[in-house]
Amino acid sequence: MPLTVGIIGCGRMGQLYAEAYNTLPETELVAIAEMNPERLRVVGERFGVDALFADARQMLDTVTPDIVAVVLPGKYIKDAVIAAAEAGVGGISTDKPIGAVLSDVDEMVDACAQAGAVFAGGNLQRAMTEVQQAAARLKSGEFGPILGASVHRFGSEISGGGCQHIAVLRLLTGAEVTEVTAWGDPPEALEQEDDEGLQINGQFRLSSGLVCPVFTDETPCRGVEVWTQDTLVRWDWDVPQIFRGFDAQGRRQPIDPQYEPAEYPQYGYLGTSIQSFLRILAQGVEHEDELFVSGHDLLKSLEVAVAAKHSALRGSVPLSLPLEDRSLALYPRAYRWLGGDASGVPQSTEEAASNSPS
Repeated sequence: MPLTVGIIGCGRMGQLYAEAYNTLPETELVAIAEMNPERLRVVGERFGVDALFADARQMLDTVTPDIVAVVLPGKYIKDAVIAAAEAGVGGISTDKPIGAVLSDVDEMVDACAQAGAVFAGGNLQRAMTEVQQAAARLKSGEFGPILGASVHRFGSEISGGGCQHIAVLRLLTGAEVTEVTAWGDPPEALEQEDDEGLQINGQFRLSSGLVCPVFTDETPCRGVEVWTQDTLVRWDWDVPQIFRGFDAQGRRQPIDPQYEPAEYPQYGYLGTSIQSFLRILAQGVEHEDELFVSGHDLLKSLEVAVAAKHSALRGSVPLSLPLEDRSLALYPRAYRWLGGDASGVPQSTEEAASNSPS
């Protein structure tokens, strides 16, 4: 029998989750919770779901799906994740940024662990099948020992888009960030609660011993580079490029990575993230660290972003991770934190009823 799925939050991103779960043969979308009643109605009609609820508590008091996808603005994620764990849901996922205050995210991770629920992340490029394959090749030693890594254009929304950089860096290097030293600009962005417009330069010290420079200014790459003696793997917000060997002038040579294609390419890395989630659900919570994206990954990304902000705010003081002060926070911009309805970019009913939410 297919696994039953409930989606909490059916805005633009929630509708993409609904489409993906509605397509996969091993899942069945059975319930939707959405605070906007008109959107709830039209999305329910669009996906043929009759079990419609105003919020997470109402849903979970009525039905306990095998899987709950929490796709809410950041302000509301914590309560929904913990409610799903307490209700006995076996697999819970959410998306970026997972929260703002580190202690809130700790509570989510702990609640899922105590309930024995698999806690997954969602729509991160870390889950792209080609990124996973490049990481596996680095981990296998095919390209030799990793000698260096760098992060490029780490600025503006470091808790949102920037968490993509951190998640990919951790995956490709197979290492954790253990220390952050950062410089922030402009001063007014550094002083505000959210990270909109904040530009970060600095360095990450990794558990492998490497020191990874972090650039905010324009460079030839916008993402993450990892290199060995003769190989460079470059993730630039797309399929990773691999350069191996050198030409007569000593310049790196691009090669064909020969990646295996994704099974459901129409859903991109959200599709591969969900498929990884389903595999781990079948294997058991003890395999949670094999998820392409986990709740732990989302927490580590937020923690590095928080450390970067506070290191810069304190005058580029090196901060060791994990951070001792779990009350530290970094808020995303209003659209990510409060959602489109509250931040002035609502989704129209017509768009919600269509097959291609923008």
